[in-house]
Amino acid sequence: MSVHLFCGMLFDFMVQRPTFAFRLKGRRHLHENSNYCPPFSDRTHADICSTGCKGTGNTKSVSAKFKACKSYKANFSIVIENSRDKSRDVQKGTIYIKGNKYRLEIAGQDVISDGKTRWTYVKDANEVQIDVQKTDENTISPTNIFTIYEKGWQSKYTGDAKDKTITYSQIELVPTEGKNKNIFKIKLSINKADKTIASAKMMDKNGGTQTINVEKISPDGASDENIYVFNKSKYPDAEVIDLR
Repeated sequence: MSVHLFCGMLFDFMVQRPTFAFRLKGRRHLHENSNYCPPFSDRTHADICSTGCKGTGNTKSVSAKFKACKSYKANFSIVIENSRDKSRDVQKGTIYIKGNKYRLEIAGQDVISDGKTRWTYVKDANEVQIDVQKTDENTISPTNIFTIYEKGWQSKYTGDAKDKTITYSQIELVPTEGKNKNIFKIKLSINKADKTIASAKMMDKNGGTQTINVEKISPDGASDENIYVFNKSKYPDAEVIDLR
């Protein structure tokens, strides 16, 4: 599974959508709402429609909440596993998002985008890569990680799960027909009380899973424009590689 500079998240997941990937321990990992209804089998038509409506309703509530924020900051952990080679990597990170701008700090990297240009600082290599922020609505990115389900995905409510005093709605997303996506399924866990995404588990066709666990979200906590400006003075000795 790949991740080209997880934002450069989950939380291109929103607005202008750049390619989303990052380097993890020296390796490169690659890394939308109609109603999704499974085959009728022994389920009634009413049952199927109910699960579809609940799935759509939950995701719309989450989307509305995020769109109401002018900016937000999220602390998260990301777990990358592959069933084929039994590998497992865990990293913690922080992402700041404001419109189509973002800043991602994870795995020894700082990824900064002003909506047009993206700067990626890799600490181990002490280098800064500069490229153009691409727009691809079919790619999961930092700016659309919390709203990716708005286009090109069908949602299904699969039940509730409780952890201590918090109840989470379980939503399953699959790509709509005709979409050639490496990610074939996403499982969302949504806090029923505050309508925020607690976790998102993405499964790819190569046997890999990527789980983003949101530890804390601060609405309107990333409004300072300086967050999205690359300050070369903070990386004085870094080699600059311009890929534009």
